[in-house]
Amino acid sequence: MGYKTIKHRGEASFIEKRSEFIGRVCPVTSEEEAVAFISEIRAANRKATHNCYAYILRDNNISRHSDDGEPGGTAGAPILDALQKAGVTDIVCVVTRYFGGILLGAGGLVRAYSKSAALALGSVDVISMELSDSIRAAFSYSYYGSVSALITAAGGMIRDTQYADGVEIFADIKTEDTEGLFKKLTDACAGNIELEVLSSGYREF
Repeated sequence: MGYKTIKHRGEASFIEKRSEFIGRVCPVTSEEEAVAFISEIRAANRKATHNCYAYILRDNNISRHSDDGEPGGTAGAPILDALQKAGVTDIVCVVTRYFGGILLGAGGLVRAYSKSAALALGSVDVISMELSDSIRAAFSYSYYGSVSALITAAGGMIRDTQYADGVEIFADIKTEDTEGLFKKLTDACAGNIELEVLSSGYREF
């Protein structure tokens, strides 16, 4: 089962009735990393009125949020909702507000914090992570065209190719497709191929 996350940090801002809202997102894999990012943003924006946040982690299916002084339910929950609607995980979002002197009301705050999180998400690349195998295939030059074509056709991503007495291809393939690919490669090379799974884990596809 794959999941979606973001590839790098991102930031976006806008003005609503003279209040500045700055949304920032960051990929994280633990609560410690999420809390560290929140602390970093707070430290850099000590004069801000609020630094509200939400984060979602795959590990233990954790989600947390904070209104940081805004009326209950008007900041952290809308930020979390924006992340959930985008279908992303292993992510933290902090929305910094510099108050402009005009009250927005509960509905206005919900819309502003939701918009800020959505804009921050729009500033980054969302990537799909799939459970996959890193494989090695070793064979003679005469089979190179067939092997590389079969790996690509199966949705595999060739990471490296080495040429010596024969050819070695290193590639990533979704785990669910590994067995079928190995059978096709063995048939295409009439058994004259070495195949092995080097490692397994989640990788970007």
